[in-house]
Parts: sequence; C-alpha cells; structure tokens
Amino acid sequence: MAARGRGHVFAAAGASCVRVLHRWEVLWPARIAAGFALGSAVVSAYWTLGGGWLLDTVGGAIEDLARERSSGAVALGATVVLLKVLASALAITLTRLPLGTRRRRLVLAANGAVAFVLCVWGGANVLVGALVLSGAIDPSARVDRHALRWHVFVWDLWFLAWGLALALAVAAARRSRRHGCRSTERT
Repeated sequence: MAARGRGHVFAAAGASCVRVLHRWEVLWPARIAAGFALGSAVVSAYWTLGGGWLLDTVGGAIEDLARERSSGAVALGATVVLLKVLASALAITLTRLPLGTRRRRLVLAANGAVAFVLCVWGGANVLVGALVLSGAIDPSARVDRHALRWHVFVWDLWFLAWGLALALAVAAARRSRRHGCRSTERT
C-alpha cells in the first residue's frame, strides 16, 4: 500500500524508500526524451537491418557504412540501437528515483551526461549546418546540401530536442525535494 501526497507516491512503511514522481515537470519531459530515444533507435534499427528509405538524408560515412552491410557495419549499427534503447530506459528511471541513495545520484549524473552530450552534439551540428546552408560559412570540401538540410531540420534537431527534454527532466528531478519515506498510517 502506498500513500499519496503532493504529487508523489511513497512506499509503505517498512518497504524500500522509493518515490515515484508523478508531476509533469519530471514525468512528461522524461517520457518525451524516452520517446525520442526509442524513435531514433527504430530508425537506426531499420537502417541496420538493410532499410534504405531516407538513408540518403544522412549522407557521408554513416550512409556509406549502412549501405556497405559488412558485419562490422551491422555490429556498429546494432550497438547504436542498443545504446539508444538503454538511453530510453535511463530516461524513464527519472520518474522513479530512490531517495537519497548513491543510485539516485548515479541515475541523475548519467542522464545529465547524456543530456549534455545530446545538446552539445545536436546544437553544434544544427548551428554549423545552418551557417553553411545560409552561406555564412563556405566549407572547403564539397557539401551534400540535401543531407545537410535533413541534418539541420531533422536529425540533429532531433538530438537537440531529445537532449533538451532530458535536461528538463533531470533538472526537475534534481529540484524535487528529498523526503524520507512517509508512513501510510493516518492519524
């Protein structure tokens, strides 16, 4: 039996001290981040399994690797899919954090690191790509403008949005008050 209070569920007295965060500040950004991760995993799995639709929108070495279909390319694609699925699961753990434990700090730190990498990677690629597309930067090498547009407006923007949603969830989870377990008995 769990006691409800202030948008949280607390474990029954004597049970493990776990708080389930139901507030939208954590729940929805974490779910959105997990959805971005799973969506990205599905697209990567499709390409890893030999699908070709939209592969030309990726361009460069990644497109070449996916079309190559070597065992190394398939292994790399499978690893990427697994990492994205794990990132999705990690985001969902923000909605159910143990209180005041090392595991809580580890989950927050891991999600924070993932959010940082996604925001920097996505943000930098969107910014630089937009500068190239606008003509503000003149690259010395040939640019696949079709793939670059897709990166600026879809793929890298997807990473940025995923990172921002995850960062919002981490920030909200960090802000959540640290209470001990509350008794379920009413007085």
